Amino acid sequence: MSKPYTRLDLDQAVVLLVDHQAGLMSLVRDYNPDQFKNNVLAVADLAAYFKLPTILTTSFEDGPNGPLMPELKAKFPNAPYIARPGQINAWDNPDFVAAINATGRKQIILAGVVTEVCVAFVALSAIADGYEVFAVTDASGTFNEGVRDAAWIRMSSAGVQLINWFGVACELHRDWRRDVEGLATLLAAHIPDYRNLMTSYSAFKGAIPQTPTAA
Repeated sequence: MSKPYTRLDLDQAVVLLVDHQAGLMSLVRDYNPDQFKNNVLAVADLAAYFKLPTILTTSFEDGPNGPLMPELKAKFPNAPYIARPGQINAWDNPDFVAAINATGRKQIILAGVVTEVCVAFVALSAIADGYEVFAVTDASGTFNEGVRDAAWIRMSSAGVQLINWFGVACELHRDWRRDVEGLATLLAAHIPDYRNLMTSYSAFKGAIPQTPTAA
């Protein structure tokens, strides 16, 4: 059954970055490494740009999963950081859930590694607890496309909305007039073709004679 269109809301969204750890990142094969890292950092940048509460978590850092991407720690030095001692599903960690509840927000923007475990388990748990969940498909990765697609089906069947980071940014922004330069800078930083578009536009705009204003 189809559901009404629910938009992401700047005042209701919280970003969860789950288990983007060195060891787990090495398992991602449905995106190439450079592309995937770029997408993860794009989510981090849009969270910072829109000033969204952001929560970081890792699983069993001292084991083979490894440390969190250092860029995420640097981007959010004051964000809640939950180093789970063993729980595979981050929702099973009371500190993680408490950090989400403390924001008072009901829309979750979620990305993580790997898709069918770290993302799907949190997404399904959050849906069961009454949250709206938006899973960022291109900032979540796993072993191969078949595994990924099965995870997407499982999540979407439960009501999770699948969206890429570009869609998240545009849906939050709503209107170009809100901040043309800010959104364009965000997009150009992570999409080379968009950077070319903005370079072309800036050159064209600079070549147009400006109409003098009346005295």
